[in-house]
Amino acid sequence: MDYISILAKVIIFISIINVWFFRFNKKTIYRGGSASSMKEEFAAYGLSESIMYIIGTLKVLSALGLIVSIWVPMLTLPSAGLMALLMVGAILMHIKINDSPKQSMPAAIFLLLSIFIISQTYI
Repeated sequence: MDYISILAKVIIFISIINVWFFRFNKKTIYRGGSASSMKEEFAAYGLSESIMYIIGTLKVLSALGLIVSIWVPMLTLPSAGLMALLMVGAILMHIKINDSPKQSMPAAIFLLLSIFIISQTYI
């Protein structure tokens, strides 16, 4: 397997776990609007707490799938594909509330990494 693809998977995994488990209730420069927590960020997007937990679960499962896909390659496409879709949604939410490009940067990077992973695996 290509080491750059493995690195991309690890970067996505560590970042998603960090955001959803360690920085969930902390302010960052990338939060949507002026939110200081994940709940406030989803509220700024006009999304419910239930949707927040659904999205979070999907992101964590996708990130886990990417790590496991290092050893189980058949998980690569569904995991990277789901992550790419979730990142498109995240970018659209940032656009919806007129966030700065800087606030959308992590989602854009993860989208590009997900597309790269897919392209390296299937194209």
